[in-house]
Amino acid sequence: MDFGVGKASSLTGRYYTLYLIFIACIGWSLASYDVNLLVLALPEMTKSLNISEQALGILGFFVYGAQFIITLIVGYSMDKVGRKLLWMICLCGTAIFTGATYFVDSFWQLVLVRALASGLAYSELAVSITLVNEQLPSKNRGLLYSIVQGGWPLGVFFASAVYMEFGHLGWRVVFLLGTLPIVVVILGRVFIKESERFEAAKAHPSTAHGSSSLRTLFVDSPDIRKKLILMSICWISYGISYVASNFYITWWLTEHKGFTRGQASQLMLWCGGIGFFFYIIGGWLGEKIGRRKVILLAAISVAPLCLVFLYANNFWLVVIDYFLIFQVTNGIWAAAGYVYQSESFPTHIRGTAIGFLSSMMVLGFVLGSLLWSIVTQMNNPSLTWIIVAVLGSLGMWLTLFLNDIKPGQDIDSQFNGVQ
Repeated sequence: MDFGVGKASSLTGRYYTLYLIFIACIGWSLASYDVNLLVLALPEMTKSLNISEQALGILGFFVYGAQFIITLIVGYSMDKVGRKLLWMICLCGTAIFTGATYFVDSFWQLVLVRALASGLAYSELAVSITLVNEQLPSKNRGLLYSIVQGGWPLGVFFASAVYMEFGHLGWRVVFLLGTLPIVVVILGRVFIKESERFEAAKAHPSTAHGSSSLRTLFVDSPDIRKKLILMSICWISYGISYVASNFYITWWLTEHKGFTRGQASQLMLWCGGIGFFFYIIGGWLGEKIGRRKVILLAAISVAPLCLVFLYANNFWLVVIDYFLIFQVTNGIWAAAGYVYQSESFPTHIRGTAIGFLSSMMVLGFVLGSLLWSIVTQMNNPSLTWIIVAVLGSLGMWLTLFLNDIKPGQDIDSQFNGVQ
């Protein structure tokens, strides 16, 4: 498997490319650690802070609402002040509020701290997609970036391992433990360069100023507007389903599938550890058959897999089916999907567009959490799962109407005439 690192373009030397991928991957894994630790700790936190099932939906609503607002601001700001500065701000904020989780002693304090921590952690995604893909070589861009996205399951693995090892000390301690490695990565990012593509676009005011980026997205270019709308629906649908299949999954496993807390943590540990390689597979497939075909394959798989999960009663069938759900909704979808996002918009509006799409995914999280909160009041767990996990994923099928983008091209090659 040729990664093509040695043939990096003039924008990125070989060793810098390797360093960029490493720093981005570790940063994303620590953002994942923060988010997924909340997933793992939910059962214990609900008991410690007396959080009801309905309050889980309220927590999710505020957490994802903050992610929506922060990601929109970060995306727009990337095209105004640069990618690197925003990357540093996002990770510094994540470190501060991950550590601050140790001190919460009420439900609303938890809501405030987790909203800010998760909002900044998820904004890391939008900046990473933009900055890293702008600096990677055209050949095997998708395969190389899949390593960065592979930081997400590594974060799941890290969170599961730490929670299993130190969970007996309480959920506060495991959040505190996540702060130190984030600080190390912040120091490592000092040596990351600003995107030369961004700097070149900024040097031409006619294409680089903020109003132009918004006009190009929503007014001046019908083709870009159409693509943005289609992709927004796909990622909103993805976000709705993801709430059930990833965020509330340990709670579902312990409450409705008879898993112990340890069994649920161990399942997430293996899904995350092995899941890293599914990101590489997704990136490699994207280079071979095109990103659109890969995300379409993932899109049409979610609903049937979630339906099987609902009615599965055998322990090992639940384990195997959820393993597949995790890989399809994480590695396969993300490895190809986020590179497809970066290739779908020109440099001078890329940050704004990707920030918008990332916020649309978060909007899906908000809608999924609202649906979860509303439907759970009917006291019908199966109905909740069908509406949020199964039906919520059907909008992903609109990937069928997205255009193919040939792998291996310069990231801006199809936008030479876009202003």
